[in-house]
Amino acid sequence: MNSKWHIVSHQSGYCDRPLVGLVFLRDDERFGVVQSGMLETAVDIVTPDLRHREGWRSSPLNRMTDKTKGAVMDAVKNIRAYLLVCSLVAALQPFQGLAQQNSDAAKNSVQHTSAEREGQHDFDFELGTWKIHLNRLVHPLTGSTTWVEFEGTSVTRKVWDGRAQLEEFETDSPAGCHIEGLTLRLYDPQTHQWSLYWATSKSGTMGVPTIGEFKDGRGEFYDTEPSGPNGRAILVRFIWSKTNTNSPHFEQSFSEDGGKTWEVNWITDQTRINDESGKTR
Repeated sequence: MNSKWHIVSHQSGYCDRPLVGLVFLRDDERFGVVQSGMLETAVDIVTPDLRHREGWRSSPLNRMTDKTKGAVMDAVKNIRAYLLVCSLVAALQPFQGLAQQNSDAAKNSVQHTSAEREGQHDFDFELGTWKIHLNRLVHPLTGSTTWVEFEGTSVTRKVWDGRAQLEEFETDSPAGCHIEGLTLRLYDPQTHQWSLYWATSKSGTMGVPTIGEFKDGRGEFYDTEPSGPNGRAILVRFIWSKTNTNSPHFEQSFSEDGGKTWEVNWITDQTRINDESGKTR
């Protein structure tokens, strides 16, 4: 008796490819072998008139010859192996995706870290003793153009192995105006920014910090404080420049229009003094 085998495909939820199925055809009947999950079922597919024949038995495997049974069981084993491979691939795909995500995250982290420059030593140029020349606008944000000049010194020491600095500042004007101030600089390794706190001996209190960082040798720092006329809240900006020289330059500016325009009111130029006695004069 002539027999023919036909390969057909059945969809499987485990794989992204159709599952190969095996159908055995004989003269008056057909047998199909399919796989569902991990359960093999021999499916009897017959013509309608075959179901009414005498001696019909529900199990198609009982009607097969030994040779046919062996072929069918071999096909079942092959299909089972195919499903096992598909299951493993499906199970490993999430781990492969997770590994790729972790790899991408690591790359982005390295790139992000390299992009965020380390700024702990940005204020190292201020360490030591300096001669100070100060120009101060008497009445900021009032249209005043009266400036007063001061002369004095400052001494800056590092604290916490450079993660902070303490500067003592003292100047006098020819008219007898005296400014004795102190600046505390704190570095935040998480944000890579500095917070600058200013206090004077006259007030004895620290103001709000002016926060910022250096880029390409230029430092910009900002805060909001009630330093405008009649105590109005204004924006305050510090700018440090020429920090790679022995004559650093500093400017303080106020803005009462949200930063659209700025008025400079405090300018200092420094000259390094070789004798770093550690005390202001």
